[in-house]
Amino acid sequence: MQAAQQHLWWQEGVIYQIYPRSFQDSNQDGVGDLPGIIQRLDYLKWLGVDAIWISPIFESPMADFGYDISNYTGIHPLFGTMADFDQLLQEAHARGLRVLLDLVPNHTSDQHPWFLESRSSRDNPKRDWYIWKDPLPDGSPPNNWLAMFGGTAWEWDEATQQYYYHGFLKEQPDLNWRNPEVQAAMLDVMRFWFDKGIDGFRIDVIYHMIKDANFRNNPANPDYTPNQATYNQLLPVYSTDQPEVHEIVQMMRQVANEYEDRVLIGEIYLPISKLVTYYGVDNSGVHLPFNFQLLTLPWEALQVASAIDEYEGALPQDGWPNWVLGNHDQPRIISRVGAAQARVAALLLLTLRGTPTIYYGEEIGMRDVPIPFEEVQDPQGLNMPDKNLSRDPARTPMQWDTSENAGFTTAKPWLRLGRSFHRENVLVQQEDEYSMLTLYRRLLQLRKQEPALAIGSYTPIYSDTQIVSYLRQAEGHDSFFILLNLSHRPCYFKARNMSIRGTVEAATLPELEGMEVNDTLNLAGDEGVIIRLKR
Repeated sequence: MQAAQQHLWWQEGVIYQIYPRSFQDSNQDGVGDLPGIIQRLDYLKWLGVDAIWISPIFESPMADFGYDISNYTGIHPLFGTMADFDQLLQEAHARGLRVLLDLVPNHTSDQHPWFLESRSSRDNPKRDWYIWKDPLPDGSPPNNWLAMFGGTAWEWDEATQQYYYHGFLKEQPDLNWRNPEVQAAMLDVMRFWFDKGIDGFRIDVIYHMIKDANFRNNPANPDYTPNQATYNQLLPVYSTDQPEVHEIVQMMRQVANEYEDRVLIGEIYLPISKLVTYYGVDNSGVHLPFNFQLLTLPWEALQVASAIDEYEGALPQDGWPNWVLGNHDQPRIISRVGAAQARVAALLLLTLRGTPTIYYGEEIGMRDVPIPFEEVQDPQGLNMPDKNLSRDPARTPMQWDTSENAGFTTAKPWLRLGRSFHRENVLVQQEDEYSMLTLYRRLLQLRKQEPALAIGSYTPIYSDTQIVSYLRQAEGHDSFFILLNLSHRPCYFKARNMSIRGTVEAATLPELEGMEVNDTLNLAGDEGVIIRLKR
């Protein structure tokens, strides 16, 4: 077998996450939609990504902006029609772009027909499709489990005199995945979209899907601090990540395996030792359990270098790594580490071994936008306003050009735009060799051209309180040495026990490109380089 055939598209490629409400509005109602995404496919092709992952577009009352689904096989009119989706799929594929959808199997909307039946009476055939429990003798909830968005995870149903469980909003009741009928129904949802021709799913909170059979109380979190979400008061050891969940994940993988070249990506906020178990025995789990370390770790060289090595060491045989800097639930990278270090972060993301995912707007340096309390839309922010936990600042409209509302819409946008969109937008940055967009496109092109960067091996070289450095190699191809300065101060590198001789191929600043390197290298603060080594 030739080397080129040993890697699948999702291993060699780069994924781009689209939050559809905020990408492009085609009908001028202030909210992005599917025809809007179609309008921007040429941009995504030009940028150099290989696949788009679209956050939920299904029918929904929008209590949690689409993560509360009332019909898994219908398109919300806000985003368009099924014909629009079919056109999007066709046009994306015509450009060589793969399409991933967001599957939300842990919970439905409380307006889903399944739940309406389930709550209609205790003896309804779908009663056991959800998690219903009697109150304790004093009338209180069955246990102490908390909801991610605040308060108890149990909601009292007056009509049937039981509580139902919701790990998120009360409008998002959790399905009972121990019920074979639920399993069959959701696996059929997957087949519906695979039959349409989508290339994979990102699976929402996959580690929440099975709960402790005995519904034991969660223990207190000894590290909880008052500025955290109330959910963190307890350790969710019984409400998430149960051993039986891997049987469900395996079922999902078997469905994906019925089709050719499909990928499953699991959303999993767990320590690396637990995260890697979601690859499954002999790769029977999800293809890519999302690795969120670069989202959650302090931006410090030793911490980052150590985390990369720990992850590489923990991967099962044939387990393929993946990396992300941002998503719709977390502050944007530039707001976490600053504009200069965000450029270093781009080099890191696109030169580490594994599949990178880019969150829309990262490539132009979009930052979190301050949303006044009276304009907050996010239920997490509305439920916990005193803790400033709204996710709206990272979900603002894409900044396309210098026109009003940055070319996103001519109407009032559903969330306000950043103040600097006149400078930080695609149109301006396409013409600027120093822009973040130019850097991302350069890195994506290089990654596509060089097997060492796309599929090569990873070897750590040296790290200290400032530096992270590593080698990427692929047999028969050029090798690359990556040196990143994660500090604001100058750093000095001298090769030990090896030779680092070559030319800077790409860097955080264009001035560094073409520079000859001969075993020593001095970088200013916030600089990073990719060196093509001499053979």
